[in-house]
Amino acid sequence: MARLTWHGHATFTLETDTGKRVMFDPFLNDNPAADIQASAVADLDYILCSHGHSDHFADAISLAKRTHAMLVGTFELVAFAQSRGVHRGHGMNVGGGHRFDFGYVKLTPALHTGTIAGDDTGRYTSTPVGFWVDLGGKRLYHCGDSALTMDMQLLRGQVDVALLPIGDNFTMGPADAVRAVEFIQPRVVIPMHYNTWDLIAQDPQAFRAAVGDLAQVVILEPGGYYDF
Repeated sequence: MARLTWHGHATFTLETDTGKRVMFDPFLNDNPAADIQASAVADLDYILCSHGHSDHFADAISLAKRTHAMLVGTFELVAFAQSRGVHRGHGMNVGGGHRFDFGYVKLTPALHTGTIAGDDTGRYTSTPVGFWVDLGGKRLYHCGDSALTMDMQLLRGQVDVALLPIGDNFTMGPADAVRAVEFIQPRVVIPMHYNTWDLIAQDPQAFRAAVGDLAQVVILEPGGYYDF
């Protein structure tokens, strides 16, 4: 059984059936909603970063160096991390997939903006993406900071657990997230990227009510987990 733990904002740790530990979008030390600090993360095998904004990437480089985790993201994002001393990286691009030892990862389109926090030269770009992960019959979709897109319909019937932002302002709000559920038709949806700051405050119970019978809505508190 795989376990997905939410650390607040868009940061999750996935523990697979085989014991691999995968962290999505590490933002811990400066995250007012996080349940842990980066120093509490002892072991990681992979770090998946959807884009380079600091609230998704702030702790990625330091964690990759300390844990020797492989950093996975767009080619340019990984190249930047490697320029800052990350030794293990795997660059990809939108629509491409690769089979790692924990599962198959495909980069999905995400409609958002992109810079890389810490890149003072402007040499690197950060094309935002999401992640579709197949753990061998268990399929997870972390959509990153995407707005609602018609491309999400292409995932219909291929997602068991969807991680969707509901915070609005910077990402989809609750209404568009409900439309995303309609497009994707996942079995379970877990809201993310909300209540970190007042600007993206939302009521997850209201989102659950709006989703209705379209999917099971699992609401986590930071530090809470979902087994699937």
